[in-house]
Amino acid sequence: MGLPRKSLSLLFVSLFSVTIFSGGSFTFFTIAADDTNLVFKGCANQKFQDPSGVYLQNLKNLMSTLVSQSSQKTFSTTSSGEDPYAIMGLYQCRGDLTPSQCYTCVSKIPEMSDKLCGSAVAARVQLTGCYLRYEVVGFKQVPGTEFLYKVCGSSRAGGTEFESRRDAAFNMAENGVKSGDGGSGSSLFYTGTYQSVYVLGQCEGDLAASDCGDCVKTAFETAKDDCGDSVSGQVYLHKCYISYSYYSNGVPTISSPSGAGTGTRQHAQRTVAIAVGGVAALGFIIVCLMFLKSVFKKRRSKS
Repeated sequence: MGLPRKSLSLLFVSLFSVTIFSGGSFTFFTIAADDTNLVFKGCANQKFQDPSGVYLQNLKNLMSTLVSQSSQKTFSTTSSGEDPYAIMGLYQCRGDLTPSQCYTCVSKIPEMSDKLCGSAVAARVQLTGCYLRYEVVGFKQVPGTEFLYKVCGSSRAGGTEFESRRDAAFNMAENGVKSGDGGSGSSLFYTGTYQSVYVLGQCEGDLAASDCGDCVKTAFETAKDDCGDSVSGQVYLHKCYISYSYYSNGVPTISSPSGAGTGTRQHAQRTVAIAVGGVAALGFIIVCLMFLKSVFKKRRSKS
């Protein structure tokens, strides 16, 4: 005797719901846990002297333009207003993001900037997947290799083997940002692996390839000096940033949703996939138990 048709239909609908729920959760958590996490912010001490509100209106227009452009390309720079009230700004998305993912990231920044920096005459908000910065025209300029921020992992991996692998990966990335061999098809961005070391380097979109190589090299030297034998680190300079991670058992290989090769996004996805997989499995078990309970209940009522 087969299972009741109604029960089979309920099981199919329930399993379909779990599948959709799992897929939806994966997409949501990937974005929230990865690209839009705040890394750091930098706000000028000086505030707009703006009784007429012209500066703030120009800043609002600037933000709106940059967010709009981020749906079409991963780097853009523009200005808003006329002297002496002009403001320039730009955004940069990580090289393995699609324009759609870039827009999702950049669109979070205007509100965050307002909360974090208020009416500062210059500011930078750095998220995991993108950053946006602005400044009033005439604001003091700093070198492209100006140090901004760093993070060094707490775990250590001493020994010459780690150092030699790390240094080789750094050299590979330094050359990669100049030649465009990092999977994105363009220079100024590189991501790759070398013997258990994952490495990423990226420069601001208007930087010359040779200058990008010099900037990334400076960032890697900073990582060596400041992070030492840490198994991971991130260094942010004014015009570039780098990231590296050492995996003693090999770099995890999970395909990137953007199709641009391995990247920072993968490591967050791996954790998210495990968590969501657990939720889906638990949901599946609950559905099966409910189904069996329904079948036994119907059999009892017939006997």
